[in-house]
Amino acid sequence: MPDPATYRPAPGSIPVEPGVYRFLDPHGRVIYVGKAKSLRSRLNSYFADISGLAPRTRQMVMAAGSVEWTVVSTEVEALQLEYNWIKEFDPRFNIRYRDDKSYPVLAVTLNEEYPRLMVYRGKRRKGVRYFGPYSHAWAIRETLDLLTRVFPARTCSAGVFKRHRQIDRPCLLGYIDKCSAPCVNRVSAEEHRKIVLDFCDFLSGKTDRLARDMEREMNAAAEQLDFERAARLRDNISALKRALEKQTVVFGDGTDADVVAFADDELEAAVQVFHVRGGRVRGQRGWIVEKSGDTEDSSQAHLVEQFLTQFYGDQAALAGAADEAINPVPRQILVPVMPNNAEELETWLCQLRGSRVALRVPMRGDKRALAETVKRNAQDALAQHKLKRAGDFTARSAALQSIQEALGLVDAPLRIECVDISHVQGTDVVASLVVFEDGLPRKSDYRHYAIREAAGDGRSNDVASIAEVTRRRFARHVSDLQNTTVLTAEGKSRKFAYPPNLFVVDGGAPQVNAAAGVLEELGVTDVAVIGLAKRLEEVWVPAEPDPVILPRNSEGLFLLQRIRDEAHRFAITYHRSKRSKRMTASALDTVKGLGEHRRKALVTHFGSLARLRQASVEEITSVPGIGVATAKAVLEALGVTPDSAAPAPVIGDDQTRASG
Repeated sequence: MPDPATYRPAPGSIPVEPGVYRFLDPHGRVIYVGKAKSLRSRLNSYFADISGLAPRTRQMVMAAGSVEWTVVSTEVEALQLEYNWIKEFDPRFNIRYRDDKSYPVLAVTLNEEYPRLMVYRGKRRKGVRYFGPYSHAWAIRETLDLLTRVFPARTCSAGVFKRHRQIDRPCLLGYIDKCSAPCVNRVSAEEHRKIVLDFCDFLSGKTDRLARDMEREMNAAAEQLDFERAARLRDNISALKRALEKQTVVFGDGTDADVVAFADDELEAAVQVFHVRGGRVRGQRGWIVEKSGDTEDSSQAHLVEQFLTQFYGDQAALAGAADEAINPVPRQILVPVMPNNAEELETWLCQLRGSRVALRVPMRGDKRALAETVKRNAQDALAQHKLKRAGDFTARSAALQSIQEALGLVDAPLRIECVDISHVQGTDVVASLVVFEDGLPRKSDYRHYAIREAAGDGRSNDVASIAEVTRRRFARHVSDLQNTTVLTAEGKSRKFAYPPNLFVVDGGAPQVNAAAGVLEELGVTDVAVIGLAKRLEEVWVPAEPDPVILPRNSEGLFLLQRIRDEAHRFAITYHRSKRSKRMTASALDTVKGLGEHRRKALVTHFGSLARLRQASVEEITSVPGIGVATAKAVLEALGVTPDSAAPAPVIGDDQTRASG
């Protein structure tokens, strides 16, 4: 592997002007392309201190054999050149937003004598109109099934069309009036093209005119007593309305915009885009990309810049090869944060569109609400992506094998336990212990702990808390080994399952050394201990000065992250419940004569302290075991002045019978 010092440019030889640079491997292949306002400042950062670089950036610098650059006069030129080089060389260390077969479009072949409506994937062609993209091909077929009742255009292939023309008999769609059957000359080529153009107008947002025209034709047919045609037009109008209902109106002013949102973690980012045309959501697409790891290149502002450059550059290239009427860039692009070079990016987008493009961060109203919806979709896409990785058996096997090799374990860690600490400024300190077997969570073995010793001084001490949890967990294990004959009523051992192959703590070297010290003290020698630090996702091993760095695309690192995140979630859930109970108890524990059971009965009956404050003395005394004096004391403790009215008299059975 090349040493970066061998190809580092001579001091002072790198220009200070803006430009685009590219790293090449020893075989001359481009592996990374970037741009900079100052080439000298940016390139020097790659060679200053390699140990301080992010893992993926360090891997790129070590894999390169040379670096080249091109000086440009403006940042807009740098933007364009960077996009062109990324598209030309497809560097493996650049983030790529690739369109693939997962995003079909609805194509209308206007370049044919009898245009056809169809599901299409692939390169764009001249004379073809494209609508979408759609998330799934079935969504296009559902749209066609609904709209061909109103616009009976041809959807068959060239072979089917030719065969039915030869036999002079329409297909099934022609018999059920979902195709105008141009193959048997029911309509002329001009009439069929008009049907197709109306279909295109409808999908382009010109819905009001079509609906008005149909209503006018329906009324005219009714006046002429042609009730059969009027009924057909009525059904067509209903079908149009159903189609419109499927496309939710999100902007009342009919705005054309793309709404972009990101959800990311340390390793990956999910991107979602909603395409809004005429105020309605017309399409949606998303990507999962691996982040570079560099602090600057992994910021959301940089992700926005990279996405806008690549996505709209590719869309412009597609549109250039397709129908010239399609504009690849909308009038507005709504993003979560403004990129650092927003002005230059706007200028470049305006050049692609040929008119003004506004780059905005939505702050309020409908646009802000839609941006939040898109963000939730991105978060869900990232979560589903991580679950898919964890659920895949091959990926899980590879993850366990990766962890075994990286840590030098004798066997793959089939059982992994992870500990996390949760507190608020040292109060209500709790810990969680989650268990994964074969890469999947085993929730029946989850445990939570209320920290006792480490929380005694009221201050946060994560290291002592980790030591306490480790001692309590493995002291139980040692005790189980010494009492193997203790069985439950079902005849099963009371052991806490079996010890883990790998014990993970959330933290760095201090936490790991504390856990390892406890295991040594208890005489447990067959459990490996590591720590996973959040900042750079390093894996710390006891008594080692430097962490183990797993590759950023390692399945093992993904699994360790998921285990750590699950432990964090479980700890926070327990911490919130404990804090809620403490707050409830602190408000009522001053009431004399109100013990733990009656306190719990009150909170259970009313659901919350807020509802208990609103209750009257009579309502409180309806709880079993609560008298009038206690009820008044409860209200006083909650800061409410109890009413002086005496509770309603209890009517006995004798009184009830007498009154009857």
